[in-house]
Amino acid sequence: MNIRIVNTSPYPLPRYATPAAAGMDLYAHIPESLVLQPLQRSLVPTGLFIELPVGFEAQIRPRSGLAAKYGVGVVNSPGTIDADYRGEIKVVLVNLSDTPFTLNPGERIAQMVVAAHARIAWQEVAQLNETERGAGGFGSTGK
Repeated sequence: MNIRIVNTSPYPLPRYATPAAAGMDLYAHIPESLVLQPLQRSLVPTGLFIELPVGFEAQIRPRSGLAAKYGVGVVNSPGTIDADYRGEIKVVLVNLSDTPFTLNPGERIAQMVVAAHARIAWQEVAQLNETERGAGGFGSTGK
């Protein structure tokens, strides 16, 4: 599938790192280094604008390396870009560590996964069909 994209940054278009990868890396399009203090968040631009077909979304997810090594993640994970959004893709990064994190221009900050989605219509009823699990919540199916 071809997706229309405008790239106002000097960095590469998002691309798959390996043949089986689901996500494509996004780069920080910032004019200078940005220091995220512990528990600080920042809206980081990418310089990318996309045109998704109806029935698709782009999900913005954290990079596991940033999370594991530095405690940096995406606050609204996964962030959703709807098919009718035409603004710049920006990533809400947060530093959950106890030390400052320096983000440099052009660093990979998140992954983007493009996925199909369904639209539904609600059917309001008085009760739901029974299942084996029922109303069992967190941890109800075991460890």
